[in-house]
Amino acid sequence: MEKKFLEVEDLEVYRKLCQLHIEVCELTYGWPREEKYELGGQVRRSSNSSPAQLAEKNDDRHVRNKIEGVNLSRGEAGETIHHLYMAMLKKYMSEDRYLSLKSRYKECIRMLNGLEKSLEQKISPKDRVWKTSEATEDYYDTGNNFSQVPGWPAP
Repeated sequence: MEKKFLEVEDLEVYRKLCQLHIEVCELTYGWPREEKYELGGQVRRSSNSSPAQLAEKNDDRHVRNKIEGVNLSRGEAGETIHHLYMAMLKKYMSEDRYLSLKSRYKECIRMLNGLEKSLEQKISPKDRVWKTSEATEDYYDTGNNFSQVPGWPAP
């Protein structure tokens, strides 16, 4: 039987994000004691959450949920860049070190963008998401009545 989707460990972007998390953790252990649990904790959590979001949604049967995992992972990568920037401003790391880590996270974000596009192609055209306004207009055009849905405003 043919495998439709890769195991999460087979995704290059997942492996890169895991490696970045390990490097970020090692970096934060040298920060001042009061920052180990403040900024250090935040950057460790967000750097771990990025690959974790991919892993969590990768085994989901629904492609849209896999895409959601990619989006969440991308957001966590962006948050990690922010925390690293704050660490650089506080002089916990050099600008060169920050720029190197930022560049590698940006590369992962580009890879996540590509993964999202690839996953979107696996959604059949009939299942593509409509814009809310299009869905609403289509619903009304077919004679259906949203007012029957609890909490939905009457037309």
